[in-house]
Parts: sequence; structure tokens; C-alpha cells
Amino acid sequence: MPGAAPDGVLMAQHRLGIVGLGMALKPHALSLKDLADRVEVAAAYAPSRERREQAGKAWGFPVVDSLDAVLGDESIDTVLILAPPWTHTDLVAAAAAAGKHVLLEKPLEVDAARATALVETCERAGRTLAIVFQHRFRPAALELAGLLCAGALGKILSSSATIRWWRPPEYFAQPGRGTHARDGGGVLLTQAIHTLDLLLHLVGPASEVSAYVDTSPLRKIDTEDVVAGAVRYANGASGVIDATTVTYPGYPERIEIAGTLGSAVLEVETLTVEYVTGQRIRREGAAAGGGGADPMAFSHEHHRRVLAEFFDAIDERRAPTNSGRSALHVQRMIDALLASARERGPVAVERG
Repeated sequence: MPGAAPDGVLMAQHRLGIVGLGMALKPHALSLKDLADRVEVAAAYAPSRERREQAGKAWGFPVVDSLDAVLGDESIDTVLILAPPWTHTDLVAAAAAAGKHVLLEKPLEVDAARATALVETCERAGRTLAIVFQHRFRPAALELAGLLCAGALGKILSSSATIRWWRPPEYFAQPGRGTHARDGGGVLLTQAIHTLDLLLHLVGPASEVSAYVDTSPLRKIDTEDVVAGAVRYANGASGVIDATTVTYPGYPERIEIAGTLGSAVLEVETLTVEYVTGQRIRREGAAAGGGGADPMAFSHEHHRRVLAEFFDAIDERRAPTNSGRSALHVQRMIDALLASARERGPVAVERG
């Protein structure tokens, strides 16, 4: 039966299939339980029999033993894909061809070219594509986005992000973790991408970058775990990006934005705004240290907002605020940062 929104408008109940039952499942599973009046999990699939059995036991989801059992079910209108980055292109193409709307775990793909092709596949099929960038849906981030949209900080002059995290040896003990073959990228694509996406969501796309990129001797990986970059934004502002997973014991990520009327600091989920008039705004929120072997140790409430926005967009026949096309900005900036390190100089960020 359809659920009812607070204003009395009937909201369609969706039938959803899940593809991928690994580490990323937990916050989505909890969110889907919360949204049971709007969505029913009709099928859950992973190539691993062990993961299927674990998911069925832990969450009570009906598990199936083939992808076709998800995509071939005409009653399923939406698919949540929680699979590794290299598989995204084929999985999204198959889902779109089967008429499914897609909510895709970050990143879109391993590079901007593949990501762009993936977005265009969904657009040609007329299917909604949203990306799991839950940092955009934190209350403090939503408040800051509103202030910036209203011009409360004036003209933006400087925008920077600091992600100085630590990942211990046990984090990299999982086979293939930190390798290009499995993850498609290192700290930029795998860890810092959430904060970098939020940065661009707040201040707009980057136009040029210059970066140093390194792989430390701390772990046996072939992707970057230390990045220092300078950024010029399309709006004329400049800033820095400091992203790493080698900083023991790990520190809270920060976004700092300075404008002609004041400055804002977003540290995890705490927002501080200081105006040149002396007015001050402070919104306290959850904190995190930036360390630990379990990257999923956080509240699922922001994932719930991601899912709700996805269903709202489908029901209202509009693009979600975390659309696939909006997610291309961070993919293009990451590509440019890596290219700058290879070419040892400034690199223009591809424009859509």
C-alpha cells in the first residue's frame, strides 16, 4: 500500500532490489527498515553465497542467487547497487536497460570518462540515477548550503578541505584493499571523496588544480595515500586540499570557506559561522576522529535521507539533489589532481 506524506499526498511504495551485500550494506539496511512504509526490499543479491546467507539472516531480506532474478523482476522499480567501482558501468547499464531507477554507492566509477558514460546511459534510458553522497544530507551541511545559496557569506574568496585520517594495518588486511585493481583509486576516490564532493556541492566546481600525490611506505598498496593540492574554482575562489590516511591517530575532516561577509568552518557535523559584523552561528553535531579500521562506524540517519531523497525525486519526476550528473564534478577534480601529479604542473579540470 502507498504511504502518506505529511501534507496528505500519497507516496508510491517502491519495490527495491539490492546488488552487493558487503561492508556498505549496514547503513542502507537500517535505513530501508526505517522507510518500510515507502519501500519494500524485494530481492537481495551478491555473487558470494556466504554474503547472501549473512544478509538474509541479519536483515531478513529475500535473497536470490542471480542478478537476473533482480533485473528480470518487473515488479522491482528501483535498484540499490553496492558493488565495487569497476563493476558499476555494466551493472548500471543492465539496470537501466531493465527499466530500473538506480541508487549507486560512491564513486560513480573509477575515472571521469567512465563516470560520464555511465551517467549518459541512465539519461538516455530515462532512468533516475542518484549517488550515495550522504555528507550532503548532514544537518550542518544542509544549513551551510542554505546560507551560501542565500549569499550570507558574500563573494566566496577561499575554500579548502582537510581530510587527515588514519587507516591501521587491519583496514588494509582485506585482500586487494588499497589497490587500483579492486578499489580503482586511493585516498581521493575511496576515502576523501565524500568531503571533496561536499566541498564542490557547496562552492561549485573546480576549474584548475595543481597537486603532489604520493604512496607512503606504510602499507602494500599501489594507490595514493597522501595528496596535497591547490585548487582554483570556477567562481574565482582558490583553496587547498589536504587528503591522507597516514596521519595517526586520525583527525576530524574540515571544510573551511571564507567570503567577503564572513567565514564558515564545517568540522564533521559541527558548523561554525563567523560574520564580520560580529554575529556568530554555532550548530553542534556528531564528531569523528578520522581513525579506525571500521569506516562504517557511524549513524545511518544521513543514509536514510539519501534514500528518501531518491524516492522523492522518482515520485516527483525530478532530478535528485545528489544526481549522477552532479557527482561528475568530484570525479573530474580527482582525475585532474592525479594528472597534475603525473605531469608535474597545473591541470585544467574537465568541464561538463
